[in-house]
Amino acid sequence: MTQRRFDDEDEDDFPEWVDRIKNNVASEVRRRRKEMRWSAQRLAERCEELGHPIPRNVIANLESGRRANLPLVDVMVLAAALHTSPICLIFPVGYVEETQELPFQHLVPTWDAMRKFTGEEPGYDSDAGLIPDFNRHASLVRTIEAALNEAERADFAAKTAATPADREEAERRKADYAKRAEGDTRQLLWVRESIRDEGGTPPDLPPALAAIDPPDDDTDEEDNI
Repeated sequence: MTQRRFDDEDEDDFPEWVDRIKNNVASEVRRRRKEMRWSAQRLAERCEELGHPIPRNVIANLESGRRANLPLVDVMVLAAALHTSPICLIFPVGYVEETQELPFQHLVPTWDAMRKFTGEEPGYDSDAGLIPDFNRHASLVRTIEAALNEAERADFAAKTAATPADREEAERRKADYAKRAEGDTRQLLWVRESIRDEGGTPPDLPPALAAIDPPDDDTDEEDNI
């Protein structure tokens, strides 16, 4: 079925959505392969090493546009073989200016399409699930660790200060960073509880922060029978 178009150009100049996505992957596989100075045979061998063989002729057909289908598992293995991520093959940000998110839709910047695909930029009619919570969780963990590290440095500076003024300034910095870590820790605990309320499991905390939210050791009565 021919898709509707939103411009006045010749329809043959605008591939169908499926073809456009395949072209994105094919062009990026070819670009990265050549950048690595690999032959199609070397790429095929690497895919086999990863446990999912993709023959050289299949790779050649993909790059030339002759391949009729493109399984997701192939995209995943090709990305791993080429030391990139699947999303970079599907939406080659910086190499393809515009693409389609879905059939019958206008072209959009590839950057926007990628962010919606990953849930970083939810659409008005879509639910990104727990991805925003996990992104927020990761950001808070980084800021808490940074604040604690700075507080530790300030504590050392206070203990080794040469003058009362230097010690007072170091103590002030230590208190400031400790306060930041405390505030962000409260937010982190709230995010973790929100994830649990949605039926999810929060990410593991790094060792330095593990004590702020110890795992629930309660067991069901059935486990004690």
